[in-house]
Amino acid sequence: MNFELTGGTAYPMAVIQMNRGDVINIERGAMAYSRNVEIKGRMNSNNRSGLGGLMSAIGRSITSGESMFITQATATDNQAELAVAPSNIGKIQKLSIGVEQYRLNTGAYLASDASVRYNMVRQDIGKAIFAGTGGLFVMETSGNGDLLISSFGDIVELTVEPGQPLTVDNEHVLAWSADLDYHIRIASGMFGFTSGEGIVNEFNGRGTVYVQTRNVRNLAESLQSYLPTGGK
Repeated sequence: MNFELTGGTAYPMAVIQMNRGDVINIERGAMAYSRNVEIKGRMNSNNRSGLGGLMSAIGRSITSGESMFITQATATDNQAELAVAPSNIGKIQKLSIGVEQYRLNTGAYLASDASVRYNMVRQDIGKAIFAGTGGLFVMETSGNGDLLISSFGDIVELTVEPGQPLTVDNEHVLAWSADLDYHIRIASGMFGFTSGEGIVNEFNGRGTVYVQTRNVRNLAESLQSYLPTGGK
């Protein structure tokens, strides 16, 4: 994927350069502008059609919080241009898919080459109960190409080595190497919520974890006291 980031470091927009016939999948509502690009909406069904595709799209929406639909952009001429912008105030990061595959947290996906696919992978019940990284299912990539993720705040890349587990607050996790073993747990045992940390992800093995520097849930909670309540 040939792109450049514009709009400054705090509010970036990815401007993707395309040639005739190139296809880019983008998150629904992410397009900012385009030139010589045909935009079509389709069901988020991982290329399945008919009733099976509809049920797949509905299932993905229910289990992971994804939209039932995704936008497909096709270049109709050379020197086509597609600009995409995330809904969050944060950064955009490219992941190279192929030699390494990734799992993505809900809301991290922004855009990808048509050659990059993703499937919903079932988590074990222990992880699903906490429902932080996609609930019962998480998104796992396959294929080869480039994928763009977006964050709330900046994006920090952390390396995990064997014997050196990495613990990350669940709300800060964006994406991680699919080969990593991970466990979701309360930060400090039975009384973890009293520390203010809540749920954390512990990663083991060898790979990479991408985290965002801001926490959407904490922002929402900090604003709650300023919002009007019923009858006021």
